[in-house]
Amino acid sequence: MEVVLPAVALAALVAFLVLQPLRTRSSGAEPDRRGDLEAAKESKYREIKDAELDYRMGKLSEADWRTLDAELRAQAIEILRALDKLDPGNGQRATGND
Repeated sequence: MEVVLPAVALAALVAFLVLQPLRTRSSGAEPDRRGDLEAAKESKYREIKDAELDYRMGKLSEADWRTLDAELRAQAIEILRALDKLDPGNGQRATGND
């Protein structure tokens, strides 16, 4: 009987910790989406740099590198477009030449 109360309390704590991300995800979907896209953007930029390094090190032929580079850049553009759709006015900067 002495073990039941701590076991129930531990089970409740575990259930709370496991279910917490599910509760916050449904209420804050857009910030999560933005964070996912920002992470994907940085990852894609790294892939582009890695592919260029592989080409310069002789691991990729020029034709293979150009094909891979074009594909990776197209994917990066799609990610940037998705970010723009979340906040279309965010990417515009004042130039001071009005």
